[in-house]
Amino acid sequence: MMTSLEKKLKNPVWFSLKETHNKFIIEYDGVHFYHPDVCTFGAFTDVTKTAKALNEYSKLSKNFFLVSEHETPLIDSNTVFLEKKIDGCQMVLENLVAIEITENIVPLTEQHIDEIYELIWLVMPGYYQKKSFDMGSFFGIFKDQKLVSISGQRMQSDDFIEVSAVVTHPDYKRRGFAKQLVAHTTKEILKQHKLPVLHTDKGNTAIPLYEKLGYKISRDMNWWLYCSK
Repeated sequence: MMTSLEKKLKNPVWFSLKETHNKFIIEYDGVHFYHPDVCTFGAFTDVTKTAKALNEYSKLSKNFFLVSEHETPLIDSNTVFLEKKIDGCQMVLENLVAIEITENIVPLTEQHIDEIYELIWLVMPGYYQKKSFDMGSFFGIFKDQKLVSISGQRMQSDDFIEVSAVVTHPDYKRRGFAKQLVAHTTKEILKQHKLPVLHTDKGNTAIPLYEKLGYKISRDMNWWLYCSK
């Protein structure tokens, strides 16, 4: 039986790991995680199974996320604790709004892995691993012989690809780099005949930028950040 796109979008980590990213999966009885070297996200369909799975995954990674639309995972408080819940939302592309690309956007390769990692950790520390590069394509803008702005792809299924890692060095903001990179990354996804999606936290100042490019908020998507004791 075919799984509908709508169902996949309600549980994007789960279906990424079932499909395109299956090579990265670690399974614990109905709870799926990425290998922690690649990404520390997990997902579930049965909330009664999360506590045991989190206990196991906590042996591999000190910090990790479960991603859910509206369900609250169960935990074993002897082993893990909730550090914070990120109230997020999912945005999907409705119609791409054409914008002028004036910058030279470069496909990033393995030789850029350290630069990507350093820029993301400067702007958004805490979630990106060097092997996150293996999740999808990354694109960048260089100024003054250095990488100053990037956009990449993260979760992927047979039907959608997530735009992610949209970061610009603080010294190079307000030049339209992120807007052009998101537009470019979105076009690359459309070439694969997949739906571009992205996730962000509610109230993020970048939401109007995404809306100007043709994305719209479609649902809640929450990130539960756990730490092992």
